[in-house]
Amino acid sequence: MSSSIEGLQFPISSATQKPSSSKTGREIIAEALASVDHQSSVRAKQEKNWRKKYPEYFKALVEQGIQSPEAALSIAANGLNKAKHSFNFYRDQEKISLDEMMNLPIQPLHTIKLKGESNAVPEWYVPYHGQKLQGDALLQQIQKWQDAGVVEPSHADALREAVAHPEWFDLSDRTMVLFGAASEAGPLTWLAKWKANIVAIDLNNERVWDRILNTIQEGNATLYAPSLEALSADTPIQELKQKLGANLLTHIPEVAQWLAQSEHQLDLAAIAYLDGEKHVRVAMAMDSIMDYVSQQKADTSLMFMCTPTDVYAVPEEIVNAAQDKYQARGKVQKLLTQSVAKISAQHFFKQNNNQTTLAENGKSYGIADCLVVEQGPNYALAKRIQQWRATVARHQGQRVSINIAPSTTTRSVTKNPLLKAAFNGAKLFDVESFNPETTNALMAALWIHDLRNPSSVANPETPLDHPLELIMSGANHGGLWRVAYLARTALPFAALYGFANDKLPLDKMLGKLKK
Repeated sequence: MSSSIEGLQFPISSATQKPSSSKTGREIIAEALASVDHQSSVRAKQEKNWRKKYPEYFKALVEQGIQSPEAALSIAANGLNKAKHSFNFYRDQEKISLDEMMNLPIQPLHTIKLKGESNAVPEWYVPYHGQKLQGDALLQQIQKWQDAGVVEPSHADALREAVAHPEWFDLSDRTMVLFGAASEAGPLTWLAKWKANIVAIDLNNERVWDRILNTIQEGNATLYAPSLEALSADTPIQELKQKLGANLLTHIPEVAQWLAQSEHQLDLAAIAYLDGEKHVRVAMAMDSIMDYVSQQKADTSLMFMCTPTDVYAVPEEIVNAAQDKYQARGKVQKLLTQSVAKISAQHFFKQNNNQTTLAENGKSYGIADCLVVEQGPNYALAKRIQQWRATVARHQGQRVSINIAPSTTTRSVTKNPLLKAAFNGAKLFDVESFNPETTNALMAALWIHDLRNPSSVANPETPLDHPLELIMSGANHGGLWRVAYLARTALPFAALYGFANDKLPLDKMLGKLKK
């Protein structure tokens, strides 16, 4: 084993001395399915082409989870348990299980406190197409999004509640922990304007901390940041930028114990993102810390943001809406898509799933399968781990805010040319993608709603008919749930349109396709 291996890692094969994310991913999904669908579990474990076939098994998780609350909880608990026992933590060339990791001797983290320089009153608005939407203008836009099927009514209602309660945005009574604080899709910019006590955890990287510290200085919030070495309170900002931070992959026990010792109630937000297999590892690192801190501090709340490009259980009404949109296609669009579908043996423009399942609670649910194969099984697994933790934690009595954020043109997305082009062409199928500043404003407000509103589904005392309704509620999927076609069978054409739209005026063509 290489001496360079440190921190949380996928299992390392004794034969190759290399980790296999595909093998581990297959085994975790297989174990999650084992108690509810033995046949799919066996197939998942034996799947030879995991990178292309993984959507089939993630859909099976949802299909089986719909059947009953017990099935959904079993899938989540078994998946988390398998994940926890699939990874190892390395320190000083020693392999340690995740169970033992928190008992390691550590050098405690030090805390630097920094207050913002602004005295501005907390306010919320939504940057959108060059405007700052507030009040009636914002309410009108929320209604437009709802009418267009871009957001679900529950999302729109939560935003309306936020408009009606500006006092919610004074967060001087909350201590909010951001794992991956500098994340482009995260709420740091808004929390810094809302008097929050912000615990920022991110890499020891000057560029990262330059953004964090500048944001804090311009706002009215208070920052608490970790440092591996003791620093005086009057340490110059430029030096802080070089010395603050902790690595979520290698400093898991240090971060966990640092947070558990806090005298305040904590709101933990898992927003860190890394590319490829590192995303699964950082998801597991955040999960380990959240689980540990929650055990030590029972009043801890959790926050996650889901991707719209995943597979979800949805209310029956959404399935009907997608079916209606399919039937209502214009003549030109129908002729074009039917021809392409026939030529491609139904690989393209396949109709969105119009089947529903009657659950034990007497309600029918459908499936919105918006998985995009190009994002890969590691991304899907990382997001599934977060859904599982949310499901289990709320069932155990924790407040959990988990909401689907819209497709957003962050750098991590747009650096993939296909996804960038698909986002640019998404309007061809009535799907809206959002700029990061719009998504940040909407999702930060939704988090505050979930913390402040006692009737929010985030509150474990709010009754749910099914555990999966926690994730259905508050969704801003940009319209993906209601598209007439299975998302990944229309993606190539959205991408083609996006590529061409950079070169040619295609608005007239778009108008004809919708007639």
